[in-house]
Amino acid sequence: MVDAILFPIPAFFLQVSLSALNPDNALWLATLGFAGCMIGTPIGYAIGRTSGYRLLRRFVKQEKLDRVESLFRKHGEMAILIGSFTPIPFKLFTVASGCTNFPLRKLMLYAAIGRAAKFYIVGLLFYAYGRSAEHMVHGKTLTFIMLAAGALLATVWLLMRVRRKRLNARPNAASKPEDLCP
Repeated sequence: MVDAILFPIPAFFLQVSLSALNPDNALWLATLGFAGCMIGTPIGYAIGRTSGYRLLRRFVKQEKLDRVESLFRKHGEMAILIGSFTPIPFKLFTVASGCTNFPLRKLMLYAAIGRAAKFYIVGLLFYAYGRSAEHMVHGKTLTFIMLAAGALLATVWLLMRVRRKRLNARPNAASKPEDLCP
């Protein structure tokens, strides 16, 4: 839970270490990590809403902060999805969402999709392959799996967005009664 708020060590490292010790508990650990993330996400969001700018200004220059805000307003959904898979601490995305007044329900939705995929991919690897999954996680295998999962989610998101734009751009033929008769 604290990974989504302020804890400096990402939950991923804790999940990998504990899953390597006892692979039979890997799915349970994935569930705990996911649930904790979902509890911590709105707390990180609230921190961003209330004091995020003061906090971020300590670490980021104003020009970069303005740029991040602009990009996050434009591509927040994609940032959250991709951020769920990167080694970048997820708390940056929750706090940034609050700072930019990104809708909380969208943050929760995209965080749920991305974080569930990340936690359960790791959990399933350890559950299926036992301790030998540790070599996959520390090697390039997990990187490729995460990139593929992130790319798949990003593609689905992009296709849904294009479809929604097409549906909104399509004129509604039955909107006026006089349009129905020649």
